[in-house]
Amino acid sequence: MVSLESSETYSSISSTRLGREYFDIGCNQLAKSLLGQILVRKENDNILKGLIVETEAYIGGEDLSSHTHHGKMTKRTAPAFMVPGTMYVYPVWFGMYHLFNISSRGDGACVLLRSLEPIFGLEEMEKKRSSFGKNPKKQRKSYKLNELCNGPSKLAIAMNIDSHFSGNDLVTSPEIWIESGPVSIEDEHIVESPRIGIESTDSFWASKPFRYYILGNRSVSKRNKKAEVMKQTH
Repeated sequence: MVSLESSETYSSISSTRLGREYFDIGCNQLAKSLLGQILVRKENDNILKGLIVETEAYIGGEDLSSHTHHGKMTKRTAPAFMVPGTMYVYPVWFGMYHLFNISSRGDGACVLLRSLEPIFGLEEMEKKRSSFGKNPKKQRKSYKLNELCNGPSKLAIAMNIDSHFSGNDLVTSPEIWIESGPVSIEDEHIVESPRIGIESTDSFWASKPFRYYILGNRSVSKRNKKAEVMKQTH
């Protein structure tokens, strides 16, 4: 299992902000490479950090599960066609939640960040999650560490990321960026499985193993036991 166990001491480790060339690669390659890197959110005096543990690739083109399939560009999806490293954030469930994607090489290709392992700013993350959409006078719900960011909308809430960030550049933004992680995630620790929540799309693309996650990490949104068995037996 690859995990930082959410140590607040990680903040004392110097990391390198990832530049343009890092994001300028194929979508599936980027989705795998992002595992083990650190998403950083700076909000006023607060710094929040999370280890990226789960991603999904949406390659555009013929991928009918992509918003941008066959070059479909709208005002909303335009960031997915922008320079690699651009944020594509869009609302779901009547605008209540948001999903955070990163553009890669290829027209309309982007990577969805599905889950993080919180490693710094945990109190602030829990505060955002527990108070989201609720009456602030009501008692807040407590979350287990692995529940704070174990899903795409959950991590967006915990990091306070919404559609206002769509089109922002992770390479230059003063509010959000990605740093190199402390350890390299080898292929033997990466599980490949079908993406989640796209079952209603074309069955061929829905079955593609374009979801990637770190084997054994407790902050992953949903394990695919069949894929894990296949990984461990090969």
